[in-house]
Amino acid sequence: MNIHTLGELRATGYRITSVKDEMRRNLLAAIARGETLFPGIHGYERTVIPAIHNAVLSKHDIILLGLRGQAKTRILRSLTNLLDERVPIIAGCEINDSPLAPTCKRCRRLAAEHGEDLPIAWLTRDERYREKLATPDVTVADLIGDIDPIKAANQRLTYADEEVIHYGIIPRTNRGIFAINELPDLAPRIQVALLNILEERDLQIRGFPIRIPMDVVLVFSANPEDYTSRGNIITPLKDRIDSQILTHYPQKIEVARKITEQEAWIERQAPTRIDVPAYVGDLIEQIAFAARESELVDQSSGVSARLTIAALELLHSNLERRAA
Repeated sequence: MNIHTLGELRATGYRITSVKDEMRRNLLAAIARGETLFPGIHGYERTVIPAIHNAVLSKHDIILLGLRGQAKTRILRSLTNLLDERVPIIAGCEINDSPLAPTCKRCRRLAAEHGEDLPIAWLTRDERYREKLATPDVTVADLIGDIDPIKAANQRLTYADEEVIHYGIIPRTNRGIFAINELPDLAPRIQVALLNILEERDLQIRGFPIRIPMDVVLVFSANPEDYTSRGNIITPLKDRIDSQILTHYPQKIEVARKITEQEAWIERQAPTRIDVPAYVGDLIEQIAFAARESELVDQSSGVSARLTIAALELLHSNLERRAA
């Protein structure tokens, strides 16, 4: 972008839009144009995708609930397609402050010093998405932030100064989308730290008497098995996640085979051409379908699509070996 200062940005008539309003606007435009917003996702056209559309249009935070290998993470990452291509931020800001409404102490000071010459930078849609795998060792400091004694010492600041805060990954995703995978694995006391962001949309760190407004869309994934085997989602957090969307395995053989062929490594630089008849691919998918209905398989764990992907790759490798 050729816009590098606040004055140049104002001259364009740019206005601040919340992330949820931005996603809602872009979704409506994409639906009107007939665009595919979730490329590579098959079998969800009448179930999961309409539910995601409804959640985005309702400006909801979302949790995808489903067994292993149901494209939950891929769907969450595809939500970046609903963001604008670029948005302006104050150059060097750790929490992506808008040039038109700075919130952190550093950016307020820079805005007062530079006025219309305040330098700005541009974030791409991919830079506005971050994710974290929930594990028992994740801390509040990782997600929200903490006091940084080294920064305080180097800059000769007291612990009462807002600029000694070291921001966690969520505030660093301000004005973007933040995803937490396998939410039940997050310790209950860490889940409590998310309540303020989901409800009040602000950030509180340690004993600081400040509230930093956050404009971030929180999305989650979870496996139903995890509710009992490893942890659970605390009730207040479940209450604040507006839309719960259930994912599922492919319901038709042809859809399952399409997914497997898309994901499997079968386009190889082999000296001998390998052709696998369609009925063999159907047999591989039928194994997974039968396993998902079998009493001999723990259905609470599911039979992942990775089973058929790995089986097709092994089949190709076996044929490749025999042809050599």
